[in-house]
Amino acid sequence: MTASGTDIWDKSDEFHFAFKELTRTGFIIAKVESVGNTHAWAKAGVMIRNTLEPDSRHAMVVVTPKQGVSYQRRTVRGAGSAETTQTDIKAPQWVKIERDISGNFTGSYSSDGISWRQIGSDSINMNATTYVGLVVTAHNTNEVCDAVFSNVSITGTVSEQWTNQDIGILSNAPQPMYVAVGSSNGEPVVVYHEDPNATVIPAWTEWIIPLQDFADQGIDLTDVDNIAIGIGTKGDTTSLGGSGKIFFDEIRLYLPLEPEPAP
Repeated sequence: MTASGTDIWDKSDEFHFAFKELTRTGFIIAKVESVGNTHAWAKAGVMIRNTLEPDSRHAMVVVTPKQGVSYQRRTVRGAGSAETTQTDIKAPQWVKIERDISGNFTGSYSSDGISWRQIGSDSINMNATTYVGLVVTAHNTNEVCDAVFSNVSITGTVSEQWTNQDIGILSNAPQPMYVAVGSSNGEPVVVYHEDPNATVIPAWTEWIIPLQDFADQGIDLTDVDNIAIGIGTKGDTTSLGGSGKIFFDEIRLYLPLEPEPAP
């Protein structure tokens, strides 16, 4: 999982949440294999949360890059957070958050997933159906924290499908990607990627643009003197942009493929 966000702390949270719905009692266990060092208090762990609002009640156990393992909670909506932290512990580490029949939430951690050490417990008034899952926050809006989880298990009455979304973060909506080719004789012509979500494809992907797509718009392909790759709508310089990284590699011009000779 990856996330930006200021933190899961104080009166409002910013983090990424992968979750299922949990009805009444149950717990989630996960092994945090690693958490990126975007801040000493970057966090990756497990949470039970009352709602998906940024100021919701919640209880969680997280692993940090430099501050140890922490049981943290917000017991009143919109109020400040509290923490109980065991220092000098780093990933990989197992973490668990549990809700019992009395509405008590208990946070624990383990080095092997077998022997558990309780960090803290609180009575928190939550709905019968809550959200249970994995959390990551970078504690740094200029960085993206990468956390790796394994051995995730949830007990209790839970929904089948995983859902994930940013909580409290104004996420970037995908914008179209385009290539603009210009010459000395006029305005550049533009070809947009056929996939409107191309900017969020997670793997290296080849985009082949036939030169005819440019020629059909009237440009003289023998007089090209500039090329640009852009995101959004070309010429729109007033709309606010988002943030993120895209890598481009091997921008090439290929000659038409010769047909294979007949056998």
